[in-house]
Amino acid sequence: MADKCDLCLLGLIVLSSLLSGSSGVDDDHVFISSGGNVRLSCNNALSDCTSTTWNHYNRFRHSANIELINGGMKMKDTERHESLSLGSDCSLNINNVTIEDRGSYTCRQYVNGHQQGPDARVYLHVLHASSSSSQTELSPGRSVTLSCQLYSHPGFLCDDWVRSEDIELLWVNQAGVDLQTDSRYQISAPDRCNITLTTTLLNEDHNREWRCEVTQRKQLKTSVTHTVKSSVSSSNSQKKSSSTTSAAPTQGS
Repeated sequence: MADKCDLCLLGLIVLSSLLSGSSGVDDDHVFISSGGNVRLSCNNALSDCTSTTWNHYNRFRHSANIELINGGMKMKDTERHESLSLGSDCSLNINNVTIEDRGSYTCRQYVNGHQQGPDARVYLHVLHASSSSSQTELSPGRSVTLSCQLYSHPGFLCDDWVRSEDIELLWVNQAGVDLQTDSRYQISAPDRCNITLTTTLLNEDHNREWRCEVTQRKQLKTSVTHTVKSSVSSSNSQKKSSSTTSAAPTQGS
């Protein structure tokens, strides 16, 4: 029984270190939608950023641990070299964020070859939405499914971490109303980091926006929007344009 208790205690310690950081400094959690730009703070920054090193850990990449910044300079052999920049406060700026950018980032400061202070660690969570259809325009009467997923650090167990941090995904309309309350939409959540919306398109859905939000303790962290384009509306616009053009010579004769 004592051995089982020891194992349980060890598990709680490991989970606690992931959520709050093992360095004694609170880790920062940043949420961003795919395609957006984000700034990651180096909370232990010195006045001279030439001492700054940034590392990115994501085991889904070819190389799990990647050095992005060394001595205040970008590493040229990184896949995301063009999208990275170092701020005047030693923060790491990432433009056009992708799913592959999720994971943990560590900022370290060195003076004369010795690390100054503890690591400043930031966890980046990326919200991404996709459609079941590859077509850019859809016809009314067609069913469409929109998927929204939160991509986080691979070390986090989605259900456990999301529950412990009171994180929630939801689909809302342009007015911000939860679509879970509308019988027209079928909302399902395979797990707490993935939520789908399925509906049959109507004529009035042209240019309609559906938004997927991620909240933490009921506070909005980030969102991603999907806009529907109707092929019927586009066809009608073309017919009106054609009709107006053909009538012009008659009016001018």
